[in-house]
Amino acid sequence: MVNPGIKKSLRRTQKDYSLAFKLQVVAEVEKGNISQKQALKKYGIQGSSTITVWLRKHGMLDWGSKEKPMSKKGKPAPNKKIRELEAKIRRLEAEKEILNRAIDIADDQFSTDIRKKYLPLSLKASGNQQGEQSSPSTE
Repeated sequence: MVNPGIKKSLRRTQKDYSLAFKLQVVAEVEKGNISQKQALKKYGIQGSSTITVWLRKHGMLDWGSKEKPMSKKGKPAPNKKIRELEAKIRRLEAEKEILNRAIDIADDQFSTDIRKKYLPLSLKASGNQQGEQSSPSTE
């Protein structure tokens, strides 16, 4: 017969992790370098939800949803967010270019200085960007 007192020696121990360690793991997972499961194995973290709790508490992304942070193909969710933000940047840059051209056309057709009167900072910013794009590279 097995003595129930033997199980006492097999009780689970809880580890305390430093904040720096937690932030390191969170950063690796959010960058997409490793998945949560890989981090569990790599660092010997005991609880399966420990990293999820850290991501929700210390992470820069929204880990609050109940959805799996990993896609079916095994790519981490942060890469998807990065792609979405890059697409948004491209769209906004295209919109800015269209608006700048519209201002240029209006200035020509109506003999006005819309930029000079209303958008002096925009003129300076767009002039710098256009100068960088149109100037040949010296490298």
